[in-house]
Amino acid sequence: MKAFNYLCLVVISMLVFLSSTHAQLKMGFYSTSCPNAEKIVQDYVNEHIPNAPSLAAALIRMHFHDCFVRGCDASILLNSTATTSGRQTERFAVPNQTVRGFDFIDRIKSLLEAACPGVVSCADIITLAARDSIVVTGGPTWKVPTGRRDGSISNVTEANNNIPAPSFNFSSLQTSFANEGLDLNDLVLLSGAHTIGIAHCNSFSSRLYNFTGRGDQDPALDSEYATNLKANKCRSIRDNTTKVEMDPGSARTFDLSYYSLLLKRRGLFESDSALTTSSTTNNFITQLVQGSQKNFFSQFAKSMEKMGRINVKTGSSGEIRKVCAFVNS
Repeated sequence: MKAFNYLCLVVISMLVFLSSTHAQLKMGFYSTSCPNAEKIVQDYVNEHIPNAPSLAAALIRMHFHDCFVRGCDASILLNSTATTSGRQTERFAVPNQTVRGFDFIDRIKSLLEAACPGVVSCADIITLAARDSIVVTGGPTWKVPTGRRDGSISNVTEANNNIPAPSFNFSSLQTSFANEGLDLNDLVLLSGAHTIGIAHCNSFSSRLYNFTGRGDQDPALDSEYATNLKANKCRSIRDNTTKVEMDPGSARTFDLSYYSLLLKRRGLFESDSALTTSSTTNNFITQLVQGSQKNFFSQFAKSMEKMGRINVKTGSSGEIRKVCAFVNS
């Protein structure tokens, strides 16, 4: 009997734990505590993204990089924490040095603090702003349940280790996504955000000039495309400032063009090209290209909803930061 009672207590404890970590992530979480929260985010995005459309790609990239390190908890925004200072937080990691949009998130946070002090998390702001900015570009919408809380730990080494690199091969990508509970379809679909992406030359120039350390070119990259890049964009392997559209000719439109380019061996990153090296992902890419944009939007939305739930902090976990760059004192 005692063993039975103990088992019951364990089960109840587990249910309470699960409830506290998941139950409060829901649609309209701020409907009573800050009724205009989502409208404030959306209005700011609608006002400013049309004048700076490249920020849409920056914000969804920020969201992705945030969720892949300690979950979607806005740890990417921290300048310092109780245990780290200087350049030791995530935002100073190599993959985050070209992330933009920090000021944009800060301005939204200021508006929300003025309306509802200490209520809306920075983690939810990132998630909502990423979704709303993609909608402005003509891309898909998706459900964003809210109630995330902000993390208080941010570590540069974790970001360097956990964020998928543009040089990743298929095996590395598969492992990285699986570690976050994402499958191969999610890998292909989330990579589709590159349809509005911009890349710096130094993130892929080794494919053009020194792929194996012998001054050679990546044979997986279409030779005509590579020649054009070398002649008109990345004229030197030392170029670390020139920006290149990841979906040339369609970089401001959220569409299927990125996938069509992959099948033509014109993916800019090694990680883009890697998606065609697996029969499973290559077949899925072909299905997407042959299907409708509506179908792509619907599937992309599901993967974004899934990513937005990675290791979220809710209930009594984390905090609601007053300023997104700093933990509360």
